[in-house]
Amino acid sequence: MSGDWPRGWYSDEPDQPGVPGQRAQPSFTPSPQGPGGARDWYSAGGGGAAGASGTAWPAQPPSRFGTGGGGRSGQRGWRRWLRPKRVLVILASLVVLALLATVALYFSLNSKLTRINVLVPTSLTSAGTNWLIAGSDSRGGLTRQQENQLALGHDITGGRTDTIMLLHLPANGTRPTLVSIPRDSYVQIPGHGYNKINAAYAIGGPKLLIATVQNATGLPINHFMSIGFGGLVGVVNDVGGVPICLKAPMKDPKAGLNLKAGCQTLNGGQVLGFVRTRNFALSDLQREQDQRVLLKALLSKMTSAGTLINPFAVIPAASGAASAISVDQGTQLSTLASVAFALRNPVTTMVPFGQFGYITNVGSVVEWNTAAAKQFFNDLGHDQALPKNLMTGSTVQGTA
Repeated sequence: MSGDWPRGWYSDEPDQPGVPGQRAQPSFTPSPQGPGGARDWYSAGGGGAAGASGTAWPAQPPSRFGTGGGGRSGQRGWRRWLRPKRVLVILASLVVLALLATVALYFSLNSKLTRINVLVPTSLTSAGTNWLIAGSDSRGGLTRQQENQLALGHDITGGRTDTIMLLHLPANGTRPTLVSIPRDSYVQIPGHGYNKINAAYAIGGPKLLIATVQNATGLPINHFMSIGFGGLVGVVNDVGGVPICLKAPMKDPKAGLNLKAGCQTLNGGQVLGFVRTRNFALSDLQREQDQRVLLKALLSKMTSAGTLINPFAVIPAASGAASAISVDQGTQLSTLASVAFALRNPVTTMVPFGQFGYITNVGSVVEWNTAAAKQFFNDLGHDQALPKNLMTGSTVQGTA
C-alpha cells in the first residue's frame, strides 16, 4: 500500500520513529462506524482527525462540479444564465430577429400587390386624400365548379363594377367618409357621352372609370384599389369569416344566398352572395348599404387585436389580401394598412339621390340630386362636415 502513494504529497507527516528522514505512513485501518464497517476509508479516526492508530488525510476542497446533475452547481449554472447582462443580450437578440422577420414579411407582401397604371392627371385639387374603391365581377382565380357553387354563371365576357366607392381621408384628423356611387348612376363618360357609370369600366377599364368619377365629383382621385369576386372570397376565408348581424332572413337564389336572421359568421361564398343580391324594394340602393357594412366588418376583423397578434391569422389574411387586390403604381403596403384602419369607423353615406329614371338605349338609371351632389363633394374637398340631411348611414335589411 505504501508503494502506491508517494510520501508527503498529501500532508506534512512526522518522521517514522527510528527511521531518520522518513515520514510516518497514515493508517488505513477500517473503522466500524461507517457503512460496511468503515466510516472514513482514508482515516483511522474518522471525521478528518487523527485517530488512535494513524494520521488522518487533510480535509479536501469541494468539487467544482458538485456531486451530481441536481446539486447546487446546477442551480449556480442557471443563475449564470439569468444574470442581467446575459438576459439583456438574449432579449436584444430576439428583438432583432423579430424585426428582421417583420421587415422581410413586409417586403414579401408588398411585392405581391398588383400595380397598374390607372391614375389620370388632373388640375382638380382637394384637401385630404381620395381613394376610388372598385369591386369588379372578375371570375379570375375561380374554377368552373366554384362558379357553379357561387351562382356566378359561365363565360361572362367584358368587365363590370358591381361596387364603386369613394373614400375621403381628411387632412384635419376628422373621421373618414365612405361614399357609395350607384353603379347605374347616369353620368357623362369622357369621350363617350352619357351612360351608366359602370359602362366606363366596361369601355375603358379602371382608367376611364377614374376619369369619369373625377369629372362627376370634381375631386381628384389620388389612389385606386380593386378586387374581384374570387379575391373577395379568398380574403374572407383567409381571415376566418366575417361577423354580420341580420335583422331578418336574406334569400336570393340568383345570388346563391340563404341566410337566417341573427348574428353569424359568413364564409367567403356567403359574403359574395350578401354583397351581390339586389332582391330589395330599393334594389341597388340597399345593396350599397350592405356593401359598406361588409367592408367595415371585414377590415375591423383584419385589424382586430385577436388577428394582429396571431401570426397564424394575420399572415394568411395579409398575404391573401395582397395577392387579391390591384392598386395604382404609387400605393405601398403601408398605405393600404392606413386605409384599413381608417375604414374601421368611417362616416358612411351615398351620393345625394334624385330619382330613378329610364333612358332609351341605356335602361333604368339612378339620377343624382345635382345641386345637393355639387355641395356634397365641395364640402368633402374642403374637409368640411357634411350636412346631416345628406347622411344616409348603413343598415342591413332582409330581402323582399
